[in-house]
Amino acid sequence: MGYQEFTIEGRNAVIEAYRAGKPIDKIFILDGCQDGPIMTIKREAKKHDTLVKFVTKERLDQMSETGKHQGVIAYAAAYEYAEVEDILQAARDKGEPPFIFLLDNIEDPHNLGAIIRTANLAGAHGVIIPKNRAAGLTATVARTSAGALNYTPVAKVTNLSQTIESLKKEGLWFVCADMGGTTMYKLDLKGPIGLVIGNEGEGVGRLVKEKCDMIAAIPMKGDIDSLNASVAAGVLAYEIVRQRQL
Repeated sequence: MGYQEFTIEGRNAVIEAYRAGKPIDKIFILDGCQDGPIMTIKREAKKHDTLVKFVTKERLDQMSETGKHQGVIAYAAAYEYAEVEDILQAARDKGEPPFIFLLDNIEDPHNLGAIIRTANLAGAHGVIIPKNRAAGLTATVARTSAGALNYTPVAKVTNLSQTIESLKKEGLWFVCADMGGTTMYKLDLKGPIGLVIGNEGEGVGRLVKEKCDMIAAIPMKGDIDSLNASVAAGVLAYEIVRQRQL
């Protein structure tokens, strides 16, 4: 696992970074600059929820490593993703049955960071996220994880359903969070397990849910009918922790 922040300087370089899907965390733009490329960068920043700060030329000159910033400097985060096999190996190294979080299209980087933090504290061996329609590992995720990203391997896969199928061959059982399931206290959540948490609005997708062996419902007493994805992950993860200690 590794995390570092690096700068991207120049208008075209920043626009190309967005097009390539690089995780840009914040952008510094020359105050008052309103030309076409800068407006494109602002639009991309808004679309990707990037923090934008307007600063003086002197400030940009100080920050620049090349002297060719063209009125814009971006900070991007670079991470090394793990392989699914690395996560299984982490469980073997500890002599524990695998405990893995699988996240189905979690789009909010704060939720992703909070879930990685919970995974680490609950003793999970890693987190698996899909390549598409989901938050990647940005500096916002790193900050929200409170350092857990440095210790908890995160693997990125093309197809979550296929990954679940291959992990079943390794002996894992899968439980997903859904209001229509069995109350979590009635389920046997011991042994090698994958905890599947769905997206903030729609929950776990149908194809992924069909691959799960158990569907767990969190008992709720209030007037609204759903928990934040990271809170739901925490509640279910600690029921798994409790059962693993019995």
